[in-house]
Amino acid sequence: MGLRSKQKAAKEAEARREEALVAQLELAVFGGIRTAKHGQLGESEVWWSQHYQWLKDSGYLLRPRYAPDWTPSWQGTKRNWTTCEDSLPADFPSRILDGTRLSDGKYVALKRVKKADHPHEVDIAQFFSSAPLAGEIANHCIPIHEVLPIPDEEESVLIIMPLLGDYAELPFDTIGETVECFRQLFEGLQFMHKHRVAHRDCMSRNIMVDASSLYVDAFHPVVPSMKRDYSGDARFRTRTQRPPKYFLIDFGLSRRYDHSVAKPLGVPIWGGDKHVPEFQNSNAPCDPFPTDVFYLGNAIKNDFVDPNLGFDFIQPLIADMVQQDPSKRPTMDEVVKRFDTIRAGLRSWKLRSRVVDKRESVFEGVIRGTSHWIRRIGFVARGVPAVPRRSS
Repeated sequence: MGLRSKQKAAKEAEARREEALVAQLELAVFGGIRTAKHGQLGESEVWWSQHYQWLKDSGYLLRPRYAPDWTPSWQGTKRNWTTCEDSLPADFPSRILDGTRLSDGKYVALKRVKKADHPHEVDIAQFFSSAPLAGEIANHCIPIHEVLPIPDEEESVLIIMPLLGDYAELPFDTIGETVECFRQLFEGLQFMHKHRVAHRDCMSRNIMVDASSLYVDAFHPVVPSMKRDYSGDARFRTRTQRPPKYFLIDFGLSRRYDHSVAKPLGVPIWGGDKHVPEFQNSNAPCDPFPTDVFYLGNAIKNDFVDPNLGFDFIQPLIADMVQQDPSKRPTMDEVVKRFDTIRAGLRSWKLRSRVVDKRESVFEGVIRGTSHWIRRIGFVARGVPAVPRRSS
């Protein structure tokens, strides 16, 4: 084969590799090849485009993709559409989208709620966002900025909330960081139960973090590893360097009960975690508060205890939280009390130790361990606490 033929074959092979790479990216970002490749909104995105101007008049600006006169930025250029910010649809565009509050430039999440489907969501969300509960430190319910009635939909409203991030999107660097996360989550669910509200769906996807305190650059809401303008990787700091606050979100299945009812009974409502023992093969009414304990315990079990090393200290408590018999699970008051004792018994060396993934290779361990020790020595020298705590 001549030189030109070899060069042509090499170019063709490179083109095929690029096409395969693009296909993989499409699958990872969109779950398949989307109409966005052709500059069209998905069916569930059209509603937002139709309400773009109303939202702008109400003080909220959506991303350029949702403007009525949107023209894809890659059209008429040689740019690969997958590298363009406006090619990215939201994860759940039929219900939730991100935006910018025009009054101060803050990024927000806008959630469309149909009252017929979730009749208690707005009331419960506003209950925790109103005085005096809104100002309590133990309140970890996502705050509600505003509730907008939708002009052409009498039975629907738009809830405006701060834009948060998946609580485990960024890696936990130390055991101390996870301890503070657990403390806040236990405190938050205890606070809800104290005020007789059962979350009924407090699994992993409904635990969020104020990621703005962790990222140096504004992150993209669809691909958080990228800057908001999609110009490069979003830089971030560890939770030790910038202690964040964690939140419980989504009160669509939540219920508020009278204080006079010690053990309310309700028909099982399936949330995101399908492993609740008392729901298996039964529709018998049950107390939702022990179910909440299971949800949170199972989230910590699946996200921390099972996939990582070093969480033996909390394993007995989590095992009790996920017991098959709901009556044997501790209450959230008992969980908080036991965890405080556990936390007090952890030495500094343990708290500063690294969170190690069980699947980590020896090579990965050396690289991550080295960078961790460099950070650790610096934190100790500067007197940075082993358990990061927010100043307010």
